[in-house]
Amino acid sequence: MKITGARTTVVGAPWRELVFLELATDEGLTGTGEVRIVNKTDTLLACIDELAPRYVVGSDPFDVERLAWNVQRAEYGRPGEVTQSALAAFDVACWDLMGQALGVPVWKLLGGRFRDRVPAYANGWYTGGREPDAFARRARDVVKRGYRALKLDPFGAASAELAPADHRAAVAVVAAVRDAVGPDVQIMVEMHGRFTPATAAAVAVSLEPYEPEWIEEPVPPENAEALRRVRQTTRLPIATGERAHTLFDVREFIEGGCVDVVQVDLTHFGGFLAMKRLAGWADTYYLPLAPHNVCGPVGTMANLHFAVTTSNYKVLEHFNDFADPWVQELVDHPPCVDRSDGCFAVPERPGLGVRLKHDVCALHPRTGGRIRLFEQGWESRRG
Repeated sequence: MKITGARTTVVGAPWRELVFLELATDEGLTGTGEVRIVNKTDTLLACIDELAPRYVVGSDPFDVERLAWNVQRAEYGRPGEVTQSALAAFDVACWDLMGQALGVPVWKLLGGRFRDRVPAYANGWYTGGREPDAFARRARDVVKRGYRALKLDPFGAASAELAPADHRAAVAVVAAVRDAVGPDVQIMVEMHGRFTPATAAAVAVSLEPYEPEWIEEPVPPENAEALRRVRQTTRLPIATGERAHTLFDVREFIEGGCVDVVQVDLTHFGGFLAMKRLAGWADTYYLPLAPHNVCGPVGTMANLHFAVTTSNYKVLEHFNDFADPWVQELVDHPPCVDRSDGCFAVPERPGLGVRLKHDVCALHPRTGGRIRLFEQGWESRRG
C-alpha cells in the first residue's frame, strides 16, 4: 500500500481552528489525523504542505519509524511545535490506515487492550460569569452530565503576580466548586504558566484545603528549576508538559522530580510512536500520563486508542461536550462520554473508527479563531 495524496480541511470555531489531515492510498483507504495548534494554523498548513511530498506521498503508511526519523533528523533543524504537530497528523493518519488495512482498531496495534473504560475530565465548561456562585452552578451541571472530574482556571487574565484581592477571589472560586461537587469529584486547577515561582507557591498552599487532583503548569514551561521551587513548597501534585514537543523537552522535568503528572499533547508530540516511547520512559519513574487534548473528535479518538493500551494513562481531557459541542457532528462516530460513569468506551471499529463528514465541515469555515489567555474574558472562548 502506498500513500497517493494528502488533503487538509480546516474547521473554524470562535476560539480554535481544527486542522484535519487525510491521507489517500492506492488501495482506496483514507487515513485521518487532526491537530489544533495555538494561533498558528497557517504555519502548520505550510509545514504539512512542505513535508507531505517530501516524506509522505509515495511512502508505505506502515513505515512510521522512517517517517519520524525523516521529519525529526533528516531535516536537520530542531523539531518544535509546528514540525511535531505536522508529524503527529501524519503519524496518526498512518496508524489509522494500518488499522483499516488489517481490519483492527489502532489500539490493537499499539499493544492491545489494557483497560475497558477511559475516564474523562471536563474542560471548556466555565464560559459565563466569574463569580464563585456562577462557577459552582456550572460545575454542578458538569457532574450531572456524568463527569467525575473537571478542570478550571480561576485566575482571569493574571500574569506573573496576583494582587491579594485576586488571590482571594481565585481561591474562593475553587472553594465554591469543591462545595458544589462534593469531596469525590476530582478538581484540576489550571494555571496556564501564568505565575512566578513565589506566586505559584503561595497560591498552591492556599488551595491545599480543597484537595485539587493537581495544579497545572504553575510557572512557564521552559525552566525546570522554577518548577522545582514550586514542587518543594506544596503537597499538591503538579502537572505539566502540554508545551513540550520532544522527549528532550520533558527530560529535565522528569529526571529532576519536578512533575507528578505528565501532560504532553499527542497531537503536538509527534503522534502515537513518540507517545508510546514517552509512556514507557515515564513509567520507569512511576509517573502517570494525562495528555493535554483540545482537539475535536478525531484527535480525541486518537487519544482514546492510546489510553486503551497504555498502563500508566490517568485521564483524558475533553472539551467537546461544552466548548463548540457541534464539533462532534464533524465525524460519523464521535467519541462520547458515558453519563453513567464519566468514561469513554473502548473504540472497536477498524483504524481510528471515525471518518470526516465533509458536508458538515463545509458549514464551519475558517474563523481565524484565537485564544488570548492574558486578556480579560478569554474564558468565554468567543475568539
